[in-house]
Amino acid sequence: MFVERPVVKRTARAILLATGEGPAPTVELILIKRTKPGQEPYWITPGGGVEPGVDRTVEDALHREVAEELGGAITEVVPAFVDTVSDPAETPGGVKVQHFFVCRLVSLDPRLRHGPEVEEPQGEYEIVRLPFTPQGLNSVEVVPPRLRAYLAANIEGVQALLAPDLRRPPPGPPDPSGPPPDSAR
Repeated sequence: MFVERPVVKRTARAILLATGEGPAPTVELILIKRTKPGQEPYWITPGGGVEPGVDRTVEDALHREVAEELGGAITEVVPAFVDTVSDPAETPGGVKVQHFFVCRLVSLDPRLRHGPEVEEPQGEYEIVRLPFTPQGLNSVEVVPPRLRAYLAANIEGVQALLAPDLRRPPPGPPDPSGPPPDSAR
């Protein structure tokens, strides 16, 4: 029997794609290599918790976290993956829902990083770029493992989420060549 558990924590995380440098354009995934004393390193997507009273939306939290952790800015934010985690130590009596958004990097300046990861670090936070390929993803310990498996199996699909024909046009006057509004018929 299914028992619904309350959502006690929500996070926003960036599947952050950037154009690689070099003669042939490549797609790279921006990750953070986490190294904590006494533990093996692991790689995470930039992001963190939604802060009540600070973030109006999960997407607001995503923009704030990318600015804090990377000194970065993003655009073309599209929901891509959700991971629900039950961890009695972190979310007693409920679950954490991690919202992963595919997005494109606009700027990155590590000198602009701020927040607890920079001011009170618990280990090291290193910004890394990986080839956005199954080999690149499987070359490191991306967590959570369900995200790594999803990304490795859906490289083309994740990139297609940023295709121009999936985005809404910016608000503005109606296209004069388009169909007339319902009230004019």
